[in-house]
Amino acid sequence: MKLVANNTPTAFDPRATADWLFGELARATVDPGGVGVSRESYGAGEQKAIEIVRRSAEKAGLETGFDAAANLVVTLPGREADKPFIAIGSHLDSVPQGGNYDGAAGVVAGLLTLMRMKTERVVPPRTVKLIAMRGEESAWYGKTCVGSHALFGGLTEQDLMLTNRSGNGSLGEAMQARGADIARIARGETLLDPASVGAYLELHIEQGPVMAARGFPTAIVTGIRGNIRHREVRCIGEAAHSGAVPRWLRRDAVFAVSELITHLDEHWESLQQRGLDLVVTVGIISTNPAEHAMSRVPGEVTFSFEVRSQSSDTLEAFYHLMRTECRTIGNKRKVEFRFDRRLDTKPARMDDAWVERLLRLSKRLGLPAETLPSGAGHDAAIFANEGVPSAMIFVRNEHGSHNPREAMALDDFLKGADLLYHAVVEAT
Repeated sequence: MKLVANNTPTAFDPRATADWLFGELARATVDPGGVGVSRESYGAGEQKAIEIVRRSAEKAGLETGFDAAANLVVTLPGREADKPFIAIGSHLDSVPQGGNYDGAAGVVAGLLTLMRMKTERVVPPRTVKLIAMRGEESAWYGKTCVGSHALFGGLTEQDLMLTNRSGNGSLGEAMQARGADIARIARGETLLDPASVGAYLELHIEQGPVMAARGFPTAIVTGIRGNIRHREVRCIGEAAHSGAVPRWLRRDAVFAVSELITHLDEHWESLQQRGLDLVVTVGIISTNPAEHAMSRVPGEVTFSFEVRSQSSDTLEAFYHLMRTECRTIGNKRKVEFRFDRRLDTKPARMDDAWVERLLRLSKRLGLPAETLPSGAGHDAAIFANEGVPSAMIFVRNEHGSHNPREAMALDDFLKGADLLYHAVVEAT
């Protein structure tokens, strides 16, 4: 393998190509503050990442294009075009000041798979497509898996009106600026027939500590947690002088929200002890910086709410419990909880046959035949819930995710990419 002036590999070498791609993605999308990467959904950073992947695919002689949701599609045609195609996918956006591998590892692995098949002159019976999804992260507009939801008619006009975290511009405007067919999406049209997809495969870094703790370079995902979210809940009390109003006359929004969170944590602990799968998060909480002061009883607090579980019944039960606590605490402390629109993502189960296939291939390749549930959401869940047989490969990653300290070892990634390659070749 040789390198040209900008260090781009001139011949396909999985290690060198992956190393170069990850380096280019990191350099092109570094956060303006110099911490981590920021690839805004349907924004400039995500677009830069898509162009890096697109150009690399075209240099390798692969076909590229964009679907009606503006997702990048890289195609290796099969001999029988009428057969349902095999899709490999993941996303290229990131959270603000995030890590370089969340999402991107799956896209790079998919690209390596197609490059390797083309280099080894593998002409599959059925077509294989890499779909680099847009807008998987909810951090920018409060809606997760936008690119995959749009493919199956899963976005509403309300979704398209969601505003950017900056307060400037809507999701629909951002999508339209990148070439998405907003008229069809707003009508809820199906842009991709689920029956045309024979399987959906996604490689992703594990975003928790289990694989690192157990020493697994790869693992096979069994299911994906769904979630119920509110981007903003407002607790409305009454501002007052901190020294002049006694406890029994206060309408303190901070104490009310603090009591709510404490009660939710107690319920969470109790339900976990009963064996229920559940995680609860309040990721944003704030008083108004324009008016808060050390000597002022806060009259308003805003916070986010999220509950995740692999069980839809558990999600609904805990959400009902949270709303009940809000009413009880509201009456007790004379405050009001006001909710913005509820956002839902269904849990998903990975296809049993595909899980078994990946476990068998793992053994054959000398990898651990281990399974894990996914606590984080993924585009694979959207495909699975549309009836597409779906599967995921996890790759070990240190220091968690959604932070710039993500640390996926290239050796681990290449093992996962090799597993993905053999799975695709066998399936076609």
